[in-house]
Amino acid sequence: MKRRDALISLVQLTALGVASSAGASVIGAHTPMPVGTQPDALPKLPRKGGLTYFTPDEAREVAAIFDRLIPEDELGIGASQAGCVEFIDRELYGAFGQAASVYRLGPVVPGTPEQGPQFKQTPAERYRTGLKDLATYCQASHGKVFSGLDGDTQDALLRSMENGTLQLPATGTADFFALLLQNVREGYLADPLYGGNRGMVGWKLIGFPGARYDYRPYLSKKGMALNIEPVSLLDRAT
Repeated sequence: MKRRDALISLVQLTALGVASSAGASVIGAHTPMPVGTQPDALPKLPRKGGLTYFTPDEAREVAAIFDRLIPEDELGIGASQAGCVEFIDRELYGAFGQAASVYRLGPVVPGTPEQGPQFKQTPAERYRTGLKDLATYCQASHGKVFSGLDGDTQDALLRSMENGTLQLPATGTADFFALLLQNVREGYLADPLYGGNRGMVGWKLIGFPGARYDYRPYLSKKGMALNIEPVSLLDRAT
């Protein structure tokens, strides 16, 4: 699997797919920020080093999984090098991980396709339970945790998780795989302010110019490759 394949469906479903055909003039890091992006409204900068939610063992396993989903190849660095583990570690520690915006009082019943999946556990709890179940399965079946397996075996396990043929005792395996894939994509494409997309590798891959102020000088250049260096909110928050 190449990283372009892993990212393409997400790009098609978001504004990032449209933004790749637009551009903007270069702005400095000290350009006044628009309303709603004042410093106190921006997320805190990611801490250098250390984990906020994962244990070291969990972080190692997530890195191994993410690097099979978005591996290093001729197009650039892999997911863990791009900071995707740090990205989701901080997300799980915060409002996303606690499902702060999701109704969870029940009843929890299987939803229709239009309703989407229904979960009793928060995303943080789903990660902890899923990683524990996966480690137990790998130890029992292969004598090693996921990160200790060879690449072909890792890929086979991930495919069985994706299609639901691998059953873990306390984890909806296909749903857990979908969550992992969603989060590694988000980490690879989010603003570097959130800890992932180091060096704006994801944005450079898809041609997204980043958090730029003004696109008007380039509106007439529809369909042209602008090759503009992307800009991160990280520059504005420092």
